[in-house]
Amino acid sequence: MSRNPTGSSLPRAKKALGQHFLVDTHYIARIVAAIRPADGERMVEIGPGPGALTRPLLEILRHLDVVEVDREMVARLRAEFSPEQLTVHSVDALQFDFAGLGPELRVVGNLPYNISSPLLFHLADSAATIIDMTFMLQKEVVDRMAAAPDTPDYGRLSVMLQSRFKVSKLFGVPPGAFQPPPKVDSAIVRLVPLPPEAIPYRDAQVFADVVARAFGQRRKTLRNTLKGWVDEGLFAELGIDPRRRGETLSVAEFAALANRLALQAA
Repeated sequence: MSRNPTGSSLPRAKKALGQHFLVDTHYIARIVAAIRPADGERMVEIGPGPGALTRPLLEILRHLDVVEVDREMVARLRAEFSPEQLTVHSVDALQFDFAGLGPELRVVGNLPYNISSPLLFHLADSAATIIDMTFMLQKEVVDRMAAAPDTPDYGRLSVMLQSRFKVSKLFGVPPGAFQPPPKVDSAIVRLVPLPPEAIPYRDAQVFADVVARAFGQRRKTLRNTLKGWVDEGLFAELGIDPRRRGETLSVAEFAALANRLALQAA
């Protein structure tokens, strides 16, 4: 049986839940230092598992909320910590109302890699109540989140998240830091919501539709992917060459297209 940083036995990881438990004390300390928790802050941890990050966070915080879908982990956490220290929400994070925890929320966690993208979009819906989010994710996903236009990793996830957050890749975490070791590298990423006046689009749904269409067939030009929706005149008005592919457009250019379409539809 494996050991966690406190010396107690680790539960068996459930493959169906994509569980890989962080056990390396060096990386645990680095992640906590990157989060920079402060006494009195409102914080929620997603996927605490056996509590590798939960314990050092509670050495600083008066109280911590955690969201955990694994009932075995829920029982372990409730047995170890008092309700005054820890509120355990036994629910799928995709179904959890993060905004319901109140304003000025900080979100942290080792996100389940198999649901990371939909979970990030779900959290974006609560961005108005969030100060920042610090997550461990598959390195490939973090590279996509932080990618610049016209690079191999740049895509729909990059544009949608960068339109709402400042995205910063912090550092990598090797497979050996986990038990059992995953087959992929991991990385720590920070997302800070943009202030309302900095969000570039007027209509979130139109923006999402433009981005989805532009990346729906990556090798096709904008003239083809946006055919019947954006005409040559609008491309010319915005100074966007319709022969370009979606992966070459900046977030600001996507927003310009979406804003003009939203204005036409108004």
